[in-house]
Amino acid sequence: MWMRDNGRYDRYREYKETNVKQVLADMNNISEEMLDLAYSAVLYRNREVVKEVLRLEEQMDSLLYNLRVAAILGARNLQDAVELSGILQIASAAENISNAAADIAKTALSVDITCYFDIEDLEEAVVHVRVSSKSPLNGKTLGELMLETETGMRILAIKRGDRWIYSPDRDEVIMENDLLIASGPTDSVPSFYRVVACEDFARSRRSRRMIYEEIADRIAEMKNISELMVGLAYSAVTFQSKEIAEEVAALEERMDRMKDELEMLVMEAAAASNASKKRFNELRGILHVCFSSEIISDAAYEIADIILRDIPMHPVFAASLREMDEVVLKAEVKNAAGRTIESLGIEKKMGMFVLAVRRKDGTWIYNPDEHTILQPDDIIIMRGPKECEEAVRKLLEG
Repeated sequence: MWMRDNGRYDRYREYKETNVKQVLADMNNISEEMLDLAYSAVLYRNREVVKEVLRLEEQMDSLLYNLRVAAILGARNLQDAVELSGILQIASAAENISNAAADIAKTALSVDITCYFDIEDLEEAVVHVRVSSKSPLNGKTLGELMLETETGMRILAIKRGDRWIYSPDRDEVIMENDLLIASGPTDSVPSFYRVVACEDFARSRRSRRMIYEEIADRIAEMKNISELMVGLAYSAVTFQSKEIAEEVAALEERMDRMKDELEMLVMEAAAASNASKKRFNELRGILHVCFSSEIISDAAYEIADIILRDIPMHPVFAASLREMDEVVLKAEVKNAAGRTIESLGIEKKMGMFVLAVRRKDGTWIYNPDEHTILQPDDIIIMRGPKECEEAVRKLLEG
């Protein structure tokens, strides 16, 4: 926050000596966590989660400020300045993602649009599950349970009584009646639900008129693609892949078209003669989420743009990748040809979310489902827990 001193505003007092490598890792981790929590806030209309998203947004602002100052102080010559400019571009994009996530979360404060989301439409789901007295999780730490590698689901937060625990560490003990907020592949939700709640996950599709069903499908697709783009953008930078960066650029154009199409659908729905005030508010909320999703896709393109323009990356960026909570992994199919993603257990057992598969002929499959059959020499782009990287490589590459 700006501080007044002798009639002028000074911000230098905010600066703290910064480890650029760690700040970059923190910004990446926070922006991804904010996205999951933001959609959780909307899907469950949870005001407490909205507050946490807004707190994280403030933290991101502070991190970006410190990173900018550290980058300026660290540039000793033109080469340093050029390489650090790429880092600042990534950091700025990460902050844009966090701002868009905060805008999505704020929607939950003013309007209920939960009826426009169906978990079956989402590639990555966010669920709230209460821990049963019969659950095998009771009394065990997250480190012992290794839920991300065992079920594919990552714990974002725990509500215990009136207290919230965000980003719980591996020493946090799960207790009966804890409310867990978790994210992961939609296909992993039923098994996770059974382990936590000790009952089957009830899939329910709310009744909607045809035009509203189309709006719901479109907003779910925009969510899926915007999150995919973020993962692919970081993959492009991690592997210095112009090919992946070009796919991000193509998806950004697709998102622009989808935004225009969704706007038309919403206007058509609003023009209906029987549209109530409640329905108008819902449609306004949908547009709010739509615009924020498109901003996220723009930020992903901004990250990939570094590769498209051949901006050299400072070595500190590669170092920051090792500090992140999740890794981005690229593997070539050698041993697993002819098997499905489900049979390999890449997502459900190892917690690696498959972003895309590139066929030998150059075609891409985005957000492949569990029934996708892998072919020889497929290239798979994934993200997930570091501890599974070696096992996944061994499974696919031998």
